[in-house]
Amino acid sequence: MTVIRLTRMGKKKQPFYRIVVTDSRKRRDGGWIESIGFYNPMDAAKTTKLDQDRYNYWVGVGAKPSETVKKLAEKA
Repeated sequence: MTVIRLTRMGKKKQPFYRIVVTDSRKRRDGGWIESIGFYNPMDAAKTTKLDQDRYNYWVGVGAKPSETVKKLAEKA
């Protein structure tokens, strides 16, 4: 099953997340199929960038977004 979720990047106590498409059986920070955006909660503006076309494509072919990614997609 394909899922759209966050993968953690960045230094200790300075998280930065990529929004990625991956197999649900892989680890959180394991390999992924495609990176479709990022989320930086440490910015004052909590920067989010999401490629809406690729997000809609993956949802259309059956990928399930996590709750957090759903919320970020609604805001973007």
